Amino acid sequence: QVQLVESGGGLVQAGGSLRLSCAASGIIFSISAMNWYRQAPGKQRELVATITSGGWTTYADSVKGRFTISRDNAKNTMYLQMNSLKPDDTAVYYCNVRSLLVLDGYWGQGTQVTVSS
Repeated sequence: QVQLVESGGGLVQAGGSLRLSCAASGIIFSISAMNWYRQAPGKQRELVATITSGGWTTYADSVKGRFTISRDNAKNTMYLQMNSLKPDDTAVYYCNVRSLLVLDGYWGQGTQVTVSS
């Protein structure tokens, strides 16, 4: 009924930029927050950025000042603008929308971001 489709990942040199997109195919009710997570091999999934239903944003210290989370309600899409990328940013990035009505919310399929030095 609801799907999240991510795009925008790829290979980029250190210092470069990428913009990730996450488009929802349907309406999600009772949204509490929209998130971007990332996971590198052998590491736990990490919360990178959050935007609440009211528009407030939060970032992991490791990306603060470099990444920006945003949403476009008219397009049913959320974004993660990633600037000044570092090799440590290399991971699979997942979008997530949390709802008060659905345990663990909705998840995208993930998109690979690889940053070369």
